Amino acid sequence: MSSTPAAATAAPDRSALWRPRVAVVGLFLLTGLALATWVVNIPGVQERLGISHGVLGGLLLLLGAGSVVAMQASGPLVDRVGSRPVAAVGAVLLVVGVLLPGLATAPWHLGAALFVLGLGNGAVDVAMNEQAVVVERAWGRPIMSSFHAFFSVGGALGAGLGAVLQAAGLALLPTLAVGAVVVAVLALVSLPSVLTRSTRSADPAPENPAAVPTAPRPTGRLLALALMAFLLMLAEGTANDWSALQAVEDLGRSAASASLAYAAFAVAMTAGRFAADPVAHRFGPVSVVRIGSALAAVGMLVVVLSPTAGGFPLTLLGWVVFGLGLSGIVPQIFTAAGNLGVANPGVTISRVVSAGYVGLLAGPAVIGWLAGGVGLTTALVLPLVFCGVGIALAGAVAPRAADRGGVVG
Repeated sequence: MSSTPAAATAAPDRSALWRPRVAVVGLFLLTGLALATWVVNIPGVQERLGISHGVLGGLLLLLGAGSVVAMQASGPLVDRVGSRPVAAVGAVLLVVGVLLPGLATAPWHLGAALFVLGLGNGAVDVAMNEQAVVVERAWGRPIMSSFHAFFSVGGALGAGLGAVLQAAGLALLPTLAVGAVVVAVLALVSLPSVLTRSTRSADPAPENPAAVPTAPRPTGRLLALALMAFLLMLAEGTANDWSALQAVEDLGRSAASASLAYAAFAVAMTAGRFAADPVAHRFGPVSVVRIGSALAAVGMLVVVLSPTAGGFPLTLLGWVVFGLGLSGIVPQIFTAAGNLGVANPGVTISRVVSAGYVGLLAGPAVIGWLAGGVGLTTALVLPLVFCGVGIALAGAVAPRAADRGGVVG
């Protein structure tokens, strides 16, 4: 992302934007916390229901399905009524979705609960990213990456809260209830400060909302952004699900030490997102995507070579470099999608976010299928190749004259 030249625009007045900015941070926090609250309680839910890993894996697909359905529905709604109502409905669904698994007494109950959780996740995801684009545009310089960093912070807080409550001996349902209450409190604090259509002077709304198109024209640039989101979030999903297992299977590490592989990636991603905004402001969004993709490719190459070249320490280094490289890319893609200059940015963002989320879900399956034939470490060459696509298509995030004013992406 890059700001408009100083000579062409006056410095924006940010005094009135701090509350909306903090509100968007709250939305990212609560989404990360809600999902982490569910994740850390998966073993307890599985034991309570007595279901196999296979059944659980099938039920988890319903969470992804709910997210994709809500993302597609939320885009037009955001364009018609604004992101605050959509975020409010999504937050309610998140609170309910966090709590319901603790009430499930049969597998289909859990499936329904996860679908509700997915609906909430998808609705808030689209609304908070659209709101983040608006706030960033008014702010006058890149801040999108820091918003995404707070999603990771929320995940860490949710995992930590769950661990503390479990260590204290709290039962499954009360543990989930505490997480749901924290999500609800964050929503109640954040939503009143989210910008509405009447307070978004830089984002004019039509007199007749029904006249807004329901889908953007599938231009080459939009398709390029969606493709990058799909492939690079697929690469991110690879690290989420296979980093620790690769250290166990191909490097002979214990499960406890292997968890450091994912920790190295996650910490690098979070730190990189906090650092990416100043870099984007100084060098522009294309540089962040192109150099980040190249850096991520180098990191994955190090991981692939580590079993024969340097062992576990080199693997950890590779995951750190991979995480740093990927950290700033997706925020640039989402900002570019929100600033395409179309009449319906909510729909545009929902398309790109959905493509990325499908990639995030598809990553584990694709790598698992490939690993069955060539081995896990060799299968990790695939996300390395996808990083090459990021290098090739980085120009899609460059600002255009037709993009919406302020910060464009």
